[in-house]
Amino acid sequence: MKWSMAAVVTGVACLSASLVGLRAQGGHESVPSWNSHAAAAYLDARADWWVHWPTAARDHDTTCVSCHTAVPYALARTALHATLGERDQSAPERTIFTNVVTRVKLWKDVEPFYPDQLRGLPKSSESRGTEAVLNALLLARRDMAAGILSDEARQSLNNLWPLQFKAGDMKGAWAWLNFHNEPWEANDSGYYGNTLAALAIGSAPGGYASTPDLQEPIAALRAFLQKRADAETLFNRLNLLWASSKLPGVLTPAQRQAVIDAALAQQQSDGGWTMSTLSSWKRQDESAPDASSDGYATGLATLALRAAGVPRTDPHVSRGLAWLASHQDAATGKWSASSLNKKRDPASDAAKFMSDAATAYAVLALTDAR
Repeated sequence: MKWSMAAVVTGVACLSASLVGLRAQGGHESVPSWNSHAAAAYLDARADWWVHWPTAARDHDTTCVSCHTAVPYALARTALHATLGERDQSAPERTIFTNVVTRVKLWKDVEPFYPDQLRGLPKSSESRGTEAVLNALLLARRDMAAGILSDEARQSLNNLWPLQFKAGDMKGAWAWLNFHNEPWEANDSGYYGNTLAALAIGSAPGGYASTPDLQEPIAALRAFLQKRADAETLFNRLNLLWASSKLPGVLTPAQRQAVIDAALAQQQSDGGWTMSTLSSWKRQDESAPDASSDGYATGLATLALRAAGVPRTDPHVSRGLAWLASHQDAATGKWSASSLNKKRDPASDAAKFMSDAATAYAVLALTDAR
């Protein structure tokens, strides 16, 4: 059943009183109230739009697993189950995971998201590496709650390893899509993608990362990430900080502290963070990136700090959570962020992608989905 935006707004209005105040694990400090039902409604509507958008369609009746909408949606929607007391996946969530599982099982038969023959070299290789990482990430994170690695998640990880580079500058890493679009498909986005590979491997339950036969390729991934960490953007290093909580050794203790210190230094006076200071982004139309605090940067920074062990009672983290709670849009349930590529019409499809990610990462931070 396809969700209309009118239905979402109506649902949000009906649920506006359902504000959830979460408590940190093992403590009594409370998280500022926010509307988890409204966030779920927004995310579900956007995911439903995505899986029905013709541009997202791929072969075998599947859809592209996008970095901006599908992936953050699936991560956040999984995290919302406990908060909302849900036993089952929502309809859009079920569709996305069904598509992922279909492509995992038909891995040798499905087409790359962007074949060389249509998009030029080396898009097939980039597509396969990117999709392998994202499939493994979504299924491993989904299985975390149950603590048992499913057969399809194990297969997604099996699909991952043959694509890892065995030599050269990329040894230990995977190819990643580059369409010169920030922040997920640009010149330096390959590092971001490989932090997600580390997060996937480290999140896989059942001690997967300790599998004896995987120690050499995992060591290569650790070496790749650690060697380059000091020169990476703060955006990439925050993603690595999160991944390091699941796959130790991708950061040295000194590097880990340096990322924490850099993140704290970029917190704005209102308690939030802004994407504009997480790298030296340059928009294609030469307009200035939005310098105000946004949901994506604040969600990511707060989530990464919590994953690194910074407590909720820390003033930086508590102010970040307070910013998130107070900046959820009451009418739609979303958090906002703006394009890093150009100044966009807020009503356009592309303009909504950053807010999709912002909403998902705000949810991940507020649910403490480390």
